[in-house]
Amino acid sequence: MYKILIVEDEESMRRGLRDNLVFEGYEVDMAAEGEAGLKKILENQYHLVLLDVMMPRMSGFDVCQKARKNGIQTPIILLTAKGEEIDKVLGLELGADDYITKPFSLRELLARVKAALRRQNEFVATTGELIQFGDLEVDLSKFIARRAGYEVQLTHREFEIIRHLWEHKNEVVSREELLNAVWGYDAFPTTRTIDNFMLKLRQKAEADPQHPRHILTVHGIGYKFIP
Repeated sequence: MYKILIVEDEESMRRGLRDNLVFEGYEVDMAAEGEAGLKKILENQYHLVLLDVMMPRMSGFDVCQKARKNGIQTPIILLTAKGEEIDKVLGLELGADDYITKPFSLRELLARVKAALRRQNEFVATTGELIQFGDLEVDLSKFIARRAGYEVQLTHREFEIIRHLWEHKNEVVSREELLNAVWGYDAFPTTRTIDNFMLKLRQKAEADPQHPRHILTVHGIGYKFIP
C-alpha cells in the first residue's frame, strides 16, 4: 500500500484530502505545519508528499528545499494558491516533482498522484546500471552520484533527466520531449523550466560548467548528451 504524507495547515483541506486518498486505498499521514511535516519526512518513509506552499513559520518551499538537502528523494507535489509562473518554477528548482494550483478538482489531484507514483515505479524498475561520464559516477538504482569519492547531491528529477539523456545518448532531445518523458505531461509554464534545470545540472555534473563536454545545448531545439 502506498503511504502518502499531507502537509497542510488548513484543517478542512487536510482532512478532505485524507478522506479522499484513504477512500482510494492509500495510507495517509498528516502534519499541520511545515516544521512538523519536515520532521515526519526526515524520520519516515513515504511514497509521496503533498505539500502546501503557504504555511506559517516554515513554508512549503523551505520544507522541500531542506528535505532535498537531507537527501530525501520522495516525490513531492506542491499545493499552492499562487498561479504566477515564477512561483511554479521556483518550486520545481527547489526539488519539487510537480505542483497543483488551488482550487483544484479531486479528479485532477488523483491523476497527479497516480502519475507521480507511476513515474517513480517506472524509474525504479528500469534503472539498475552504474553509469559514468567525465569524472562523475551515477548509480541510478540507489540515487547516488559521486565525484572523486565524494557524494554529489542530485535531486530525484535530476537523476531522471540523466537517465533519459543516457538512454538517448548522442541524440538530440527536444525540450518538449524532456518535459513529457521526465514530468509525464507538458502542463508546465514554459520550456524555460527545462533550461533552468539543465543549468543547475551542468553545475553539478560538468567539470567546467561554462564549457560543458557532455550536456550540450542544441540551440532552438534542446540538448544532446555525449558520454
